[in-house]
Amino acid sequence: MSLIKKLCLVGVALLLLLAGVFAWHKGLPPFEGRLNPAVEQAEAGKTDSASKSGQEPAQGESPLQNSDHVSDNGTENKTPENAPEQEAGQIAAEAPGDKPVDGEAAATPAADEEGAAPGEAVVRGTVEKGDTVIKMLAGADSQAAQDYINAARRVFSMRAFRDGQPYVVVTDAATGKVKRFEYEIDSRRRLVVEGTEQPVARVEAIEYTTLLSTVNAVIDDNLFQAVADAGERPQLALRLAELFGSEINFIRDLQEGDSFAVLVEKRYRDGEYKGYGRILAAHFTNKGKTFEAYLFREGNKSANYYNNKGENIRKSLLQAPLAFTRVTSRFTKNRLHPILGYTRPHEGVDYAAPTGTPVKAVGEGVITQRGWSGGYGNQVIVRHGGGLESLYAHLSGYARGLKNGQKVRQGEVIGFVGMTGLATGPHLDFRLRQGGKFINPAKAINPRGEPVSKAAMPAFEKVMAKELALLKGEGGAAEYTVDSIVPDQMEQPQPEKADEPEKKTEKRKKKRRD
Repeated sequence: MSLIKKLCLVGVALLLLLAGVFAWHKGLPPFEGRLNPAVEQAEAGKTDSASKSGQEPAQGESPLQNSDHVSDNGTENKTPENAPEQEAGQIAAEAPGDKPVDGEAAATPAADEEGAAPGEAVVRGTVEKGDTVIKMLAGADSQAAQDYINAARRVFSMRAFRDGQPYVVVTDAATGKVKRFEYEIDSRRRLVVEGTEQPVARVEAIEYTTLLSTVNAVIDDNLFQAVADAGERPQLALRLAELFGSEINFIRDLQEGDSFAVLVEKRYRDGEYKGYGRILAAHFTNKGKTFEAYLFREGNKSANYYNNKGENIRKSLLQAPLAFTRVTSRFTKNRLHPILGYTRPHEGVDYAAPTGTPVKAVGEGVITQRGWSGGYGNQVIVRHGGGLESLYAHLSGYARGLKNGQKVRQGEVIGFVGMTGLATGPHLDFRLRQGGKFINPAKAINPRGEPVSKAAMPAFEKVMAKELALLKGEGGAAEYTVDSIVPDQMEQPQPEKADEPEKKTEKRKKKRRD
């Protein structure tokens, strides 16, 4: 190597050394640790965001009690009490992957300046198990939080807060005082509390852009796959099974070649899809027989589904307390017990399903037993009218808040599949008892609900004609609004009622006597 080249290399080395010393003196990172400007900017943004959201909310009082989970169509889905986490094998596990919609995924509370007015700070989060109002109002003093709680109680029961629901807290950026609190009661209603000194609460409707969609499909394998092949979400399959649950046994009766057509609302908020609304009309062909359902509201009554004759499609009992599972043992007077090893009657139907699968009340009634029952394990008994009872055994747990004397609706979740008591695997032992005697559920008398009255038949036929035309794709969907065919009446929540002093006194006296 020539002397000139050696001198050049030495010079370059000296320059690099001097540059490194200069960088060290100024507190800059070494050359090899530097990112390109775009990456550095992104990383800086992440750091800033993390610093804004990383504050741990303060712990407080007024715990939120989990209660009924209300689905898009108004039915209840309850979380388990003393039950394991619902497994992937639960109903939806049979379905292809789905994107989360309202309330399906929890979000970590984080500062969000989007939609905030000047001088405001916005925090969006999702209620999680054990959350309190004070925790959600992180930063507010105890008196301000209590004022918000007291205001909310005048229009909404705080016992009805449930995990999984979104909330928003708006504070004054300068003072930190809470200015507004929003909690989504369900997919249709929002609790709003506003004010810094004397907050005022109200329940308002959540505004959506609602569009009508017609979905048609033929079943080649299963209902979930047919829905997915039509480009729809698994929730639609569950909704169809719920709608026709009194007419079709979706465990036993589905077969290849069955088909359906459904006219359903789709809700959007700020251009983002937020889930299905109401089903207005549906046809389901099973084993060559077509069942029809049309939504109709008679006067001030709740909206119901009827067939083309005006008969209520909802019967006294569902065909099964579970959806999309399989029967492992039927009603018989002579069965070899898998554990005891001798023959005895099995006066019920066994449904195999993963632990945690929701179990629904087959009919409206009152809870007469919630507790341990020997070989039946955890059991729930529901008393229906006319001396009829339904029994649900081997449960892993009960729906949160379920208690003796509580009224339940048809299709309401009351417990979760398990294998408590004498059981070889997770399943539901379902039984019906009439006048104290067990009867075969497949042969139980199952009358329909109240039909459309004669006076309302002309109105029903007009509504049915509109829904049927839309179901067939004959136009008019573009002009649709939620009140144009069947008014969508929003049920108002009840305020929280404190026990009257006399009642409290009577309870204390009774406790002393006991």
